[in-house]
Amino acid sequence: MVNLDLSWQQAAAAAGGLAAAACGLRRASRTAEPRRAGRLAAAGGFVWESALVVALFALWQFAGSFSAMGPGGALGRARWLWHAERVLRLPSEAWLQRLVLPHPLVVQAFDLYYDILHFPVLIGCLIWLFVRHRERYGQFRNTLVAFTGICLLIQLIPVAPPRMLPGFVDTAAFYGQSVYTTGFGADQLSAMPSVHVGWAILVAIAVIGTATSRWRWLAIAYPAVTTIAVVVTANHFWLDGIAAAAVLGAVLAAQAAASRLLGHRDAGPGTGDPAERISSAVCKASL
Repeated sequence: MVNLDLSWQQAAAAAGGLAAAACGLRRASRTAEPRRAGRLAAAGGFVWESALVVALFALWQFAGSFSAMGPGGALGRARWLWHAERVLRLPSEAWLQRLVLPHPLVVQAFDLYYDILHFPVLIGCLIWLFVRHRERYGQFRNTLVAFTGICLLIQLIPVAPPRMLPGFVDTAAFYGQSVYTTGFGADQLSAMPSVHVGWAILVAIAVIGTATSRWRWLAIAYPAVTTIAVVVTANHFWLDGIAAAAVLGAVLAAQAAASRLLGHRDAGPGTGDPAERISSAVCKASL
């Protein structure tokens, strides 16, 4: 399978280009006629937010090549997680995988789900909030950045995924769908916590908390299916997802506490938004 992911260098260059384009659009809006100025400013805001998302992706790719410890202990930490789950009486990931292995089409569907769905859904949610619910966008973006950043720090301690342990099948490699290179690369040893599960929970929270349709509750299925997918493909333990949920919960609690402490009031899109202030400062400095 062709891996279409950008390297961190390519993503960083793309983020820089988008940021420059956003500044250009905002400068142009200052001298344009009022009707055109509004469209240019809106376009500049959208391009700036795109730059932030691509920069976050670049940081994720860059951090994947580093670890605070050597990879030698990654398998030992994975075994420790496996035994901890037995003590906690969590269901066996190997048992769940064996239930699905006799059904190749189902397994390959889960492999594709793990490979291609997470970024499009997350980006789609960001665009939906930015365009339709701008007042909720800033908080969602800040939560996303904080959650992902904390996970990257935790992942500096390498932990192997279950597929590297005896008794598990690397389903993506078996069907030629793996996005990883052979061997024990650093990007493969970032199983704890599961960023994919955390993103899925965050998307579900955004949809349920923002949409008004009664069908919004179906969004609960997204993190549930994501958790099953990462376990069936042997990319994560249950505890990887539980840890991600705990980190996300801590971020949301900290944001709520900070909001109460500062007496924050949402006064409209971009008002008081740190990213918006950074955007203005960068564009002014480039003049």
